[in-house]
This record gives sequence, C-alpha cells and structure tokens, in this order.
Amino acid sequence: MESVSNTGLPPLPLPPSVPSAPPAPSPGRSDTAARLRDALLKASFTADGLLELLGAPAYAALARSETVPAFRATRGDTPLETLVRLFLLQQPVPRARVADVLPVDACLADGWLARVGADELTATVDVRPYGGPAGEDWFIVSDLGCAVGGAGGIGSREEGVVLGVGGASMTLAGITVRTPAASALDLGTGSGIQALHATRHATRVTATDVNPRALHITALTLALSGAPAAELREGSLFAPVREDETYDLIVSNPPFVISPGARLTYRDGGMGGDDLCRTLVQEAGERLREGGFAQFLANWQHVEGEDWQDRLRSWVPRGCDAWIVQREVQDVTQYAELWLRDAGDHRGDAADYQARYDAWLDEFEARDVKAVGFGWITLRKSGAALPSVTVEEWPHPVEQPLGDTVRAHFERLDYLRAHDDAALLEASFRLVDEVVQEQVGLPGAEDPEHVVLRQNRGMRRATRVDTIGAGFAGVCDGTMGAGRILDAIAQLLGEDPVLLRDRTPAQIRLLVEQGFLEPVG
Repeated sequence: MESVSNTGLPPLPLPPSVPSAPPAPSPGRSDTAARLRDALLKASFTADGLLELLGAPAYAALARSETVPAFRATRGDTPLETLVRLFLLQQPVPRARVADVLPVDACLADGWLARVGADELTATVDVRPYGGPAGEDWFIVSDLGCAVGGAGGIGSREEGVVLGVGGASMTLAGITVRTPAASALDLGTGSGIQALHATRHATRVTATDVNPRALHITALTLALSGAPAAELREGSLFAPVREDETYDLIVSNPPFVISPGARLTYRDGGMGGDDLCRTLVQEAGERLREGGFAQFLANWQHVEGEDWQDRLRSWVPRGCDAWIVQREVQDVTQYAELWLRDAGDHRGDAADYQARYDAWLDEFEARDVKAVGFGWITLRKSGAALPSVTVEEWPHPVEQPLGDTVRAHFERLDYLRAHDDAALLEASFRLVDEVVQEQVGLPGAEDPEHVVLRQNRGMRRATRVDTIGAGFAGVCDGTMGAGRILDAIAQLLGEDPVLLRDRTPAQIRLLVEQGFLEPVG
C-alpha cells in the first residue's frame, strides 16, 4: 500500500502510547468548528505551514513514529508551534498559550479540548491538516493515536476506533473519477476523507458506516474543513441504502482485511475470507445509475489450484464494465505479520502474539489460501450486452491522481466497442504525450529483438510491439487515417498492404485500450 499524501509527503502518525478514545467533540451544537477552523488557518496550521515550520526531515520522521525532530522544531511559543504540540505531538499545553490561539472556552464546552491538571489543556481528537486537490486547506479528524503510517501500530485497540488518513485512503481518493455527480455514496466512511473529496463535485453526499463513532468523526471532519454536510447513515454495506436509491459514484475503503474474526471494526469485516469485498462488489451494480462508477480498495484470496483472475471476474455484477488492478501480493506469513503489527500486537506478550499468529495461519490453511492480493476495483455501469472486464497485475509505480486515467480507460472501451476493424482503419489517432520508445537487442545488431513503448504519465505502462506497431504509433499525429498509414508502411517495407491491414487492427486496439493512442475527433 502506498504511503504518500496530496502534498507529496507521508501522512503524519501519532506516538504509539496514548489513552483510550475520549468522547468525541460535538459537530453541531454551535459554531465552534467554524471558529476553530478560522483560528487554525490564522496560525498557518496547514499542510504548507507545517512543512515550512518542521522542514521535510522532521515531517518525514513523524511518519516513522519518530517525534524527536518535531519536538526540536517546536521549542518556541509561536501559535503554530503551540498547535503542533497540541494536536500532532499531543502534549499538554498551558492554557494561557492555547488561549492566545484558540477559542478555549468554546473548544472546552464542545469537547475539542480537555483540562489536564490545574492549568493545562490537551486535545481529545487528532486534528491534522490535509491539502485538497485544488489547494483547499482541509482537516482530517480521527481518534488519538490512530493516524496511519507509523511502524509502531495504532495507539488504541478499542473496537470502534477511527483511523485518520493513510496510504490506502489516499490511494482511493487519487484513483476516484471526479466528474460532476448528482449523488455520491461513501460506504464505510471512517474519518470521512472520501466524503470530503466527494463534496467538491457531488450535489448530494451520503456517508455510511457500521461504527456510529465513525459517522460522528466524519461530521467533525466536514465541519472543520468548511465543507457541506453529508447525510450520515449507520449500517453495514448497503443496508442503510433504500431499495430505490442509486448513485453516480460509490466509493469504499472497506474493512477488507482477511482475518480470523472481527476484532477491529475499521479493518476486520467479520465475514469469512474475502466474502466482504466480494459482496460489496457484487451488490454495487444494482446501486449504480447508468454511466456511474463504483470504486473500491480490496483484498482477495489466492487459493491453491484457482486462478485469482477468474476469482475476481466472478465478482463483477451484470451490466458493468470492470477494471481490476492487483497492486501487491503477500504470502500468508507476510500478510499476518503486517496486520499483527498494525494492531500493535508485536509490542505485547510474546505468547499472545504467537497465538494470534497461529490463528491467522490456521484460517488461511483451512481455506487453502497461499497468498493475499491487494488492489483497486472499478466498476462502470454500462449496460453493455458484452461487458468488458479487465483484470491485470501492475505492481509498478504510477502517477497519482489517476481519476482522469480511470475515466479515460472506460471511454476508450466504449470507443473500441463501437468500432469494428474496418472503422478503426478509417479512423485517425494521435500518440499521447510523453510516450518513449525503447529498443532491445544485441549490440551492433541490424534490427532490435523487440520494441517497447513506455508511458511516463498515468499508469506508466510499457507494452511490447513489433516494428510495424512502433512505426505506426510513431507517425500517428491525427492528420492521417490508420489505413493510409499502413499502406505507406507496406509500400516502404515492400509488404502486401492488404495483409498488413488484416493483421494490424488487433495491435491498434491494444495500443488504444492501454492508452498509448487516442482517437482524434
């Protein structure tokens, strides 16, 4: 899973040793959230402000759960240093210092702050700046000790704990298609980051969660970010959605962890194996409007003797095109260790750790699971008689955000579906920007063994082509039809133009599907 933020820096975690979550602040009893937001912005408690104050090394150190550099960078008494101590380092701060920065009485009354001793205050929730895609100054609220990204695991094992922004949630935000929508559904909202993004382009946003505390935290995130309120509903999967409701966009970073039991609400779905992710995908089709998108992060089992790609194809609902990308695969021991550390079990009793480890391996052994895949699932309600389902493995670096790339993928599918080979040869294409050609072969050889076209944007794909395909792509500038280009290549190489026209459309389709060529007009 990636661990990058919209600012290009890793998300800030919290120190591992914090108390259980106190009651969350009130989102709606007064205008406190608006006043608090104004105070935070006035003190430059923003993503850019933090980077300038702490510097990149101290900021990055926090992502490793190392707080010493940040403590050293905040030894003064400026308003911003006070807020870093209070909300990021979560240290008690003298009330007099806080009163110079925040509306203390209102924050105490509404539960954003709590008294410690006679004259100190402490934060009751994690509040950290988050840079929106258009430069918005947003704030993500979560439980103390539960920002994602540190090596020490979460700081609370309360069942209903609400996490902040981690690599997974920002990956989902980056791949989401951002077209204007009448309605959007954030299923399993957590701290509300997906709902927050959706408020920028959806008229109505609905956020659901089985955890009522998560809904409360989401309301705080939206209020503190100055975003429109969402409709909040409690329940599992699509249970809170009425039968007659459909959406233009459905997003979910669900509790996808394949675990032996529902121990932590934010990650353990409580269903056996990967059944929760399968159910989520299969039921999404009926909830989408025509042309709508559903986008999920998911884990899936690699079962002995079964093709994992066939497993995922069986999840795709009728009437939907799908693009499923496997980004990572872990064997069962790696997977168990990852999530045991996520819960902080490695810091506890050794016998308990071993027992939990055994339970995970027993679960996998019983299901003949040899590995677990992680990736992205995108559905698009097309209603096509023959839907397109692409399942692929792409573990290589990509360029976020990818929302436009995802949208363009499905637009290309529509184009290819509507154009047979004869129509392709009549059409004109353009080689997309920042595609380079690589030739591989022995030194001094007259001809390369093979040619690779490589993208430097978006998915950063690489595809192997023959010399005809490379030559064709190289001259595609949108001014000449594909058939005429092939005729010219045939004349240049002394080949039969009819045979060349017959065998090349398949290669053109591949280059269009993978985004190397785009139709003109």
